[in-house]
Amino acid sequence: MNVRRRLISGSAIAAVTALGLSTLSACSGSSAAAGSPGKFAVVASFYPMAFLAERIGGDHVHVSTLTSPGQEPHDLEISPRQIAGLEDSDAVLYLKGLQPSVDQAVAQSPVKTKIDATSLTTLEQHGTEVGGHAAEHEGHDHESEDGKDPHIWLDPVRYAEVARGVGRAFEKADPDHAADYRKNTATLVKQLDELNTDFEDGLAHTRSKVFITTHAAFGYLAERYGLTEEAISGLDPESEPSAARVKDLQRMARADKVSTVFYETLVSDKTARTVAGDAGLRTDVLDPVEGITERSRGKDYLAVQRANLKALQNALGAK
Repeated sequence: MNVRRRLISGSAIAAVTALGLSTLSACSGSSAAAGSPGKFAVVASFYPMAFLAERIGGDHVHVSTLTSPGQEPHDLEISPRQIAGLEDSDAVLYLKGLQPSVDQAVAQSPVKTKIDATSLTTLEQHGTEVGGHAAEHEGHDHESEDGKDPHIWLDPVRYAEVARGVGRAFEKADPDHAADYRKNTATLVKQLDELNTDFEDGLAHTRSKVFITTHAAFGYLAERYGLTEEAISGLDPESEPSAARVKDLQRMARADKVSTVFYETLVSDKTARTVAGDAGLRTDVLDPVEGITERSRGKDYLAVQRANLKALQNALGAK
């Protein structure tokens, strides 16, 4: 994940808007409006937002995603065609602070319904060490402008809060199908509640409560289930950790009976293997569910999260 991101200029956005282009370069390559005439057209910024839109909208929505499968969402730079395509949509669902180019495009877009997921739940400030094991959070460069951790979708409880908010927004924007949106939201929230229960029960009794990741994405999950996340390099899982950091993690791993260093599907496992090697630790995948690819351990958010639960149970020594 490259934290040195570039924003598309405001003048470029204005120029594209003035041209009045009407195609959206997304996963399907077609515009939201043109893709399914008569349906409520939703542009989602990346997979976790698209999953909500599809599950809540059901047959009444056409969802286009700005971030292609396998693309690192943090690095997305919106094309002029995508910016123009926002004009054809009925709603945009995004997570402010995660993708700066999306934030800027949405701010300058005339789309009527703008749904910011971060406004539908609470955000916290997280460092490289998060959870019950941490005496205090360490300072480092955060992903969003105000220093808040945007990875709310990895906590099923917060994600359910966002789902309820999205459902209400759909009901208001497309009242003819409000009853179905309400029903679909209730179904999804029930599934997320069940996922939360699975995590609670599955991680209640473990040999260790500490896990190591390359990417500081799992702070909310750690706090929810009484765990501690130790991130190797904070935001950038491909950066090389300092020798001092590696020694600290290896010392901590011995003290806290850590068995596994986790990496994610969209980045190299080099850093994880570097830290794991000298300490005799295993490596495994803990997926931040930022996109679904053929390498994902499941075909949707719910399946991948349950694979994450199994990986944590194995690593932490669930009893």
